[in-house]
Amino acid sequence: MLSPLHAALFCVGALLAAPGPAAGETLLHAPGPQGRLEGAFTPGAPDGPVGGPVDGPVDRPVLLLVPGSGPTDRDGNGLPGLRPGTYRLLAEGLAARGIATLRIDKRGLHGSHAAVRDAEAVTIEDYAADLGTWVATLRQETGARCIWLAGHSEGGLVVLLAAQTVPDLCGLVLIATPGRPLGALLREQLHAALPEGPLRAEAMAIIARLEAGQGLPETISPGLRPLFRPQIAGFLASVFALDPARLAAGARLPMLVLQGLRDLQVGRADAEALAGANPAARLVLLPEANHVLKAVTDRADNLAAYGDPDRPLAPGVVEAIAGFLAAPPG
Repeated sequence: MLSPLHAALFCVGALLAAPGPAAGETLLHAPGPQGRLEGAFTPGAPDGPVGGPVDGPVDRPVLLLVPGSGPTDRDGNGLPGLRPGTYRLLAEGLAARGIATLRIDKRGLHGSHAAVRDAEAVTIEDYAADLGTWVATLRQETGARCIWLAGHSEGGLVVLLAAQTVPDLCGLVLIATPGRPLGALLREQLHAALPEGPLRAEAMAIIARLEAGQGLPETISPGLRPLFRPQIAGFLASVFALDPARLAAGARLPMLVLQGLRDLQVGRADAEALAGANPAARLVLLPEANHVLKAVTDRADNLAAYGDPDRPLAPGVVEAIAGFLAAPPG
């Protein structure tokens, strides 16, 4: 998440232990392709049940929170050193405002490790299909009448894709979500990260191949293999085919686009492209927030925030989401 590699490489073959349920949470399960998917449900009422089953209908909004790229778990933690705890903090903040959340693990990873044998043999369409399953499970298990989808980074793309087919959603929340096709975003990031020379030229040629639907070349330089690995060729092809702004235009749902202005990976132009594509969108820019929604100052502080689960969310994050769910645009 701190480099072009982590910003664009949306699937990593790491099988990590699932975080245990915190106080006040209930583990929920949904059917996956080969085994069950897992998520943590946090009731929205301050006096909601602690552990045990979720009882009775949920009249208040329920937010289904979809994680970002790589082996990010339902708390917002992933690779070593990337442990901001963003999604857990968000669930806690929203619960205090009466909003229930479901934080999920992606198929093949963490609590959902049994859902598929190979966590890398997936496409973004697979992740979107899982959201349809989760929405149906939430309705059955909680009686929720109003379900919102929220996605962070890559998760925003999954949410946009799912919104094209999942019925009866209340709306979408896109957090630090790319507003341009992956090729454009990755080209920009690699121009900044790689000096002019053969490696950058090779990277640009690979991006052009993926944009044209030609797949990865047979030979890739060692310096680029972590980014363009053959194991994730199918996933890369599925993501390169997406146009986030076009998906936002086709969603036809109330939409909140939330973007930190100190984000090193996704910028204001991305948020404006998403919001501009959907007349039902509300754009909220957070001056102090970085990609993991922590308030930061300089670049060193920005990077340090990725490994600091005790640092609170930036001012305005929870308030913007809670306010939007309470009163979306008419």
